[in-house]
Order: sequence, then C-alpha cells, then structure tokens
Amino acid sequence: MRTSTLAPAALLALTLAGCQQQAEMAAPAAPESPTEALTTQQLDDQIWRGLRQQGRFDWSAATDHAVWSALTRSDFVLAVGYRAAGTAPGTALPANASQDADWLAARQQVLQIILEEERKANPTLTLEQLVVFDENVLPVLDVEVHQLSTVRRLRQSGLVRYAEPMGYEPYHPVAHKTAASLSNSGCGNNTATAGLVAGDDYTVLSNGSKSSWSQADQYHGIRTSWSQSTGRGMKVVIIDTGCSDAQENLGAAFNQGLSSGRTVERLATLPRNSLFGIPYGDTPTANDDCGHGTSMAGACAGPRGTDGASVGVAYNANLITIHATEDVFIDGSRELKGVSDAYVLAANRADVRIISMSLGRLTSSSQLADAIRYAYDRGKLIFCAAGTSFDWTAGWAGVIYPASLPECVAVTGQKTDLSTRCDECHVGADVEFTVVMQRASNDRRPLTLAMSGDAASTVGGSSVATSSMAGMTAVLWARYPTETRAQIMSRLVAASSNRMARSGSFGWGRVNLASAVGALPL
Repeated sequence: MRTSTLAPAALLALTLAGCQQQAEMAAPAAPESPTEALTTQQLDDQIWRGLRQQGRFDWSAATDHAVWSALTRSDFVLAVGYRAAGTAPGTALPANASQDADWLAARQQVLQIILEEERKANPTLTLEQLVVFDENVLPVLDVEVHQLSTVRRLRQSGLVRYAEPMGYEPYHPVAHKTAASLSNSGCGNNTATAGLVAGDDYTVLSNGSKSSWSQADQYHGIRTSWSQSTGRGMKVVIIDTGCSDAQENLGAAFNQGLSSGRTVERLATLPRNSLFGIPYGDTPTANDDCGHGTSMAGACAGPRGTDGASVGVAYNANLITIHATEDVFIDGSRELKGVSDAYVLAANRADVRIISMSLGRLTSSSQLADAIRYAYDRGKLIFCAAGTSFDWTAGWAGVIYPASLPECVAVTGQKTDLSTRCDECHVGADVEFTVVMQRASNDRRPLTLAMSGDAASTVGGSSVATSSMAGMTAVLWARYPTETRAQIMSRLVAASSNRMARSGSFGWGRVNLASAVGALPL
C-alpha cells in the first residue's frame, strides 16, 4: 500500500473540514421567518449537517419554510407528486397517470390549489404559466412557485405525495467550490491520454484493438469471459451527458471487426434552458459537450474493431446513449427533469434490460425516485455510481443519491490492491459491487474512447466502475438470455469475491465474469 505525506494545503483543508463539521454539529437551527427566506449558507448548513449525521438529506423531512427558501434561492421550480383521492401512501403508481381518470382529477385539484395561492400575489397568473415542464407519464407536476403559503397547502393536502425543490443543491463549504465549477463536474477530461504503454496499460488483441489493463483476468476475468459471451442481443442504456458526434466508434463505425450486427441509438431528454418559464437557446441534441457520457459508452460497449481503438467490456451489445444532463452533478431543475425522462424512456422500451447511470446528487429527489421505480417495475436492472466526481465528499460521505435507493445497484471503484477504494470513490452499506479501476502503483485509470479518433483516453471514479459493471452484466445476461433480473443478480453475487460474507463497505465485492458465464469454475 502506498504512503504519502500531506502537503500544508491539504493539512489546512483537513483542519478546516474538522472545524466545519464541529460548527455544523453545534450550530442551532436557523430561525424561520414567514416573510424572509433562509440564506444559502443557512440552507447549506442544514443539508451538510444532515449528510454528516445521517448520511443523507431528504427534502421530505425539511420544514415548509426550508423548502420555500430553497425555491427562492434557486429557480422557484417545485416538483409536486400527486395521488388520486383515497389512495393510501405507498400505493403503486399507475402505469400512465395521464390516462387514469382519478389521477387526472387529482392533478387538476392540485393545480387549482397552486393557482389559488400564487394568484394572491399575482392575480393574472394562468395555469399555463404555472407549468414549467410537461409530464405525460408520472403523476408529477413541475411548477413555478413563489409563495410560502403554496408550499404549506400542498404539503398539508391528502392529494400530494411530496412537494420538493428541483434546482437546489449545496456547494462544498471547505473547498470553496463555486457553482460554476460544480456544474462542470466530470467534464473536459476526455482527450487522448499521452504515454500509454503497450503490455502495461493495455494489451493488443488479435485484431489490433486495445484491451485496457483493467480488463485483465486477475481482476474480473473479462478477457476469458469473451470465449463464452460478448453481450450479443443485450441492449444497455447509458444515461449521461450524451455521446460525441465526432466519435465514429460510437456511430458509423460501431460495427467493425468482431463487433457486428448490433445497433446504437443516440437520444436526448435534457430540456431547453428557460428563464422565468420562457425557453431560450437551442434544443439540446444527443451530442456530448462534456465528454463524460462518451467515456462511459466507450468503456461499456466500444467496438472490438480493427482501427486500434480501446474495446468495451460488452463489445457486441446494443447501445442507447441519452443526453440527460450537462455534467455528472444533477444540480439543476432541467437536469433533474432530463434524468427522470430518460428513466421513463428506458422503462418503456421493451428491448432494454440494463440501465447505467454514472450521475448523482447530494439531496433526495422523489421525482427521480418515481422515475427509477417506474423503470424498476418494468424489469430493468439499474446500475448507479456510488459517488461520481465528488472527490470533495469521498472519504466521509456515503453512497450518493440515487444509488442509495433500493431499486438501484450501487457500484464503486477499487484499487488493484483489492482492498482500498479509489481516491474519489464512495463506499458504504448501500454498495453492492466493486470494479477495479485504479492502479495502486501509478494511479492509472481504465482506457476508453476519447471524444474523437482512435487514440485512447482514460477515465476513473465509480463512474467507469458503473458503466463497466453494466457491460459485464450485459455479457452475463447474453449468456443466459431467458433468465430474469433476479436470476442474473444471483449469478453476479455467486461469482463475487465477498459472496460468503457481504462487506459493509464494498458489498459483494468484485465479480469474476469468467466464472459467472461458465468459462471458469466458481
């Protein structure tokens, strides 16, 4: 195991972190005023306190005033989950709320509550002006709300399951991260990596493609597993920042060499930008301006071609990439809507079995939970990153949202010493599997496809662990295509390093894919 000496700046940051934590533990709750919203600092103190003490921050446990304050300090967009009159809490949601008369009636009544309260300050307000994002499947309203009384009435109504701010997320108080730096989290790094060495960083396969060091058999048995299955017939959805128009290996050259007869689709669910409810700018396309989504797609299902590019784990699987966010931090209303819509889209595709998302946020979102449960109820196996690019929370924060939901399979990254989390990775009781993706000797991360060309890029974190795990699962499910989600999960567990005793930090541990597909004995 490597040892290192902390630089003075790092020691200062740790000292500040300790002081911040003590302050949060000791600070009394901020007084609430019916006419004045909490400051951003007061809101963030509440959120960080919850994250440090309970490991999560759930908006359902926040006061009406805190919810209203978060609306005021962000973009005023409130997600309102409604239910039909007489429906008990916890009742399964309808297959399509827009086609159920009782749920439609509840929708109209909830809209009237909002309109009545908001008109007290804006008498000319119309229903059309209230709705920010259209929702045609889930029983959710995304509305612009300015009044504390509206929040109170909604949260007291038996027709309302939740009323939560969509666009408020905290920033890190110790690292002094700015909103701009957070919103670009995980972006801008997907360019060709210099200095990669054949035989060390990658193995050149028989057809000339590059197999990342992380695909070596001593970690997951990936190369040996290809003798039995390569993912053919499976379809994986990658919910992320899109897919680069310039990367032909995820486009026109998706089928080449030993990758053949498969399909790739590039879709977008991220809404347009808006200001005061008025959309502006271009409608987002499927293109990836960030780089993160292209990295994930390449690691999962890049082709085993003849052009010397890096090969994905499931190089014969079908692929759908969805541009749902601008970056890996789901911190805006439109990003939350984009991700929710992506899950609904994937849920309604009968040909999709696996969903992979290497994105996350720190606070809860019941709207996102609705969308994930909608997909889960339709048989999808959903993998989520235990912690994305939040290196400023790794080491003390547990599994982030939504990977912490029971419907999601949380994946984290591990070093080659097989006992240590990766530098920026999160661990905790919600983790189910780990993927080796960081060398303990030189910090090298796995190879993937860059934004363009055949030269390899490298990518790290539990992000690539998650997309790689989705690829491994596609290889396994293709080997046993008639089996259910539960049966495939059982096979993954049975072939894992911690199958005899689940770890409180690393879950079932590393999957030996060669054993899982029958290429090697368990």
